[in-house]
Amino acid sequence: MKITFIGGGNMAVALIGGLRKQGFSAAGIQVVEPFAASREKLTEAFGVRCTAAVDAATLDCEVLVLAVKPQQMREAVAPLRGKLGTQLVVSIAAGLRMADMSRWMGGYANLVRTMPNTPALIGAGITALCADPSVDRDGRAHAEKVLQAVGRTVWIADETQMDAVTAMSGSGPAYVFYFLEAMEAAGIQLGFDAATARQLSIETFIGAARLAEQSSESISTLRERVTSKGGTTEAALLSFAASDIAGAIAKGILAADSRGRELGDVLGKD
Repeated sequence: MKITFIGGGNMAVALIGGLRKQGFSAAGIQVVEPFAASREKLTEAFGVRCTAAVDAATLDCEVLVLAVKPQQMREAVAPLRGKLGTQLVVSIAAGLRMADMSRWMGGYANLVRTMPNTPALIGAGITALCADPSVDRDGRAHAEKVLQAVGRTVWIADETQMDAVTAMSGSGPAYVFYFLEAMEAAGIQLGFDAATARQLSIETFIGAARLAEQSSESISTLRERVTSKGGTTEAALLSFAASDIAGAIAKGILAADSRGRELGDVLGKD
């Protein structure tokens, strides 16, 4: 499998790095990147061929990964119009719908839309994928191979749920950082220095997440097991409930989903 990346930003770097660590040959990877400094870094770091614009060599591939910002996508795919044959096109741009990308590429439909998240930068991401009905089993396998280079994957059957994916896991790392900020600030109020408060917060979050991942019990059961009647944890949770923290979190995620749909409408306009 040969892969060409359109765009050489952070997520492309993460994907290329993950593929190379898995033993994928540098000779099988090309990058179209307009900035010379970025091309030099990519070549130096991974030994891949880089070019400033789409050419015949870059189209000699099985997979084209669109790794540009959503606002730049229409311009980035313009050179592909009328030049694609059987390549699988994989988009990692948030908000852009397959119908709009297909239209910009002259009706080309062999598309997979994905939504990775920033932990992919350290190989710990979760990526949702949604394929156009025209994508065959091999195409889906190719898309999985690329995205699994930076973490786990999950397939979404209905593209309308991709905005919800963005609201959950795409934006989700920011929610985690928000909670960690609050924990760290509370720790400082309790008299810890910033470094200790940070360590206590992060390690607690990592450990709890790992326990949830490895346990067959529900999240609510795990929470209940930490919560003794009349104890310190119950006092904190009662305070959270009084402030409707759970409701506020749900409201925020729903707001992110709504905004994602709005952005899809704006970005997909002719």
